[in-house]
Amino acid sequence: MPAYNSIFNEDPNPPRLVGNFPLLPLRTKIRGPVYPLPFPEPPLPASESPDPDSGSYDILDEVLALFRANTFFRNFEIQGPADRLLVYGIWFVSDCLSKIKPNANVREATKEVTNLALDTHFAIPGDPAWPLNQMYEPPRDRQDGEILRQYMSQVRQELATRLLARVYDEGGDGKPSKWWLSFTKRKFMGKGL
Repeated sequence: MPAYNSIFNEDPNPPRLVGNFPLLPLRTKIRGPVYPLPFPEPPLPASESPDPDSGSYDILDEVLALFRANTFFRNFEIQGPADRLLVYGIWFVSDCLSKIKPNANVREATKEVTNLALDTHFAIPGDPAWPLNQMYEPPRDRQDGEILRQYMSQVRQELATRLLARVYDEGGDGKPSKWWLSFTKRKFMGKGL
């Protein structure tokens, strides 16, 4: 059985690419280089995603929906640019989950995960520390590199916020969901950020 690929690969409007990393629109209030998608009406709880057919559904909803299933795969065939962002999102979610301790309350976990998301010293494609440089092209120039870093920072912050809402919503007792934390030891494709 193959891993799940992104539905955004079939998007009729191709996204802007930096190298071969897509800058897909996000449903967020965090400033960044892409235009924000509208929020669903009526508003959904923070721990839920809109329907995939909705105009509010974005790649980060898909990352969280496919994380647990795709984490079991050691191989992943990239079928389009959106898959590169999907892979990065899964790696980042894995990093976030490793920061959440099983007995951490919401405040402690938010601090740890937010610090990780706000850290500006992270690798981008083309850097020696990037896990899969053979599958990702580096930015064309320094300006493209800065745009990519801003976008990835926006993705990290929004993904951290949505992940925390899910990890702490499912339990309801102020403890993180054991179901989410059971994936902390798994490495998607045997790699991490």
